[in-house]
Amino acid sequence: MPHAPATIEVQVTTGRHVPSGAAGYTREKIGRLARLAHRPVLSARVRLSRHGDRARPVVAQANLDVNGRPVRAQVEAASAREATDLLADVLRHRLERLAPHRLDHRDTVPPQDWRHTAEPIVARARDRVPEEDREIVRHKAFGLAHASIDEAATEMNQLGYDFHLFTEERTGRDSVLYRAGDTGYRLAQTVPPEEPPPAALPVTVSPHPAPLLSPAGARERLGLLGLPFLFFVDTDSGRGCVLYHRYDGNYGLLTPAGP
Repeated sequence: MPHAPATIEVQVTTGRHVPSGAAGYTREKIGRLARLAHRPVLSARVRLSRHGDRARPVVAQANLDVNGRPVRAQVEAASAREATDLLADVLRHRLERLAPHRLDHRDTVPPQDWRHTAEPIVARARDRVPEEDREIVRHKAFGLAHASIDEAATEMNQLGYDFHLFTEERTGRDSVLYRAGDTGYRLAQTVPPEEPPPAALPVTVSPHPAPLLSPAGARERLGLLGLPFLFFVDTDSGRGCVLYHRYDGNYGLLTPAGP
């Protein structure tokens, strides 16, 4: 493998409530991660933002292009420096796991990584905006990939997602995969299969069909249940969708593009 550069050029943007001096520290801290990459880092972007006054946590989001493979992470902390340090720790772990000898489809990020990133964000986000004031502020439609459970888990972990919406290749059904407890994964599908799809990973399959709801109905149910996200079948399209809590306290909606 060619010798990796000592640093990489990192594009850092900061929100209006983040100290301007934080950009330099973040640029240097994340830039030093280049030595851990086993492929060229083609680009690296980090955004530091704080929604509201200085009592709110700083959210740090990173997007790296490692020779065409996206590596993403999102964390939050009380200060910009703490958020940068935590972001660097998460990225370091993910870059190390991209080593060629570790890219087996059964090699996954440990569940505790998720608890260090998404869970605190969701918990605090619920406290920021009253349930009756939350809105769907982002709607993203995209073509769902046809993948096995193991492939979906690999994609979810490498991108740093809390769940992964995809079409399970054997059943052809819209599905969502997410972590369940400390030991495995759980799969929910629009219609539960008679036999669980094959997987090398420890995975359980929900026996319940996804509820048939409109986005407004999904918003109401998610607010009542207090879950981090809700997988449902849209009443108009008949496709599997996910409504989820954003770090700003509102909701985001993922839907499949096309029929």
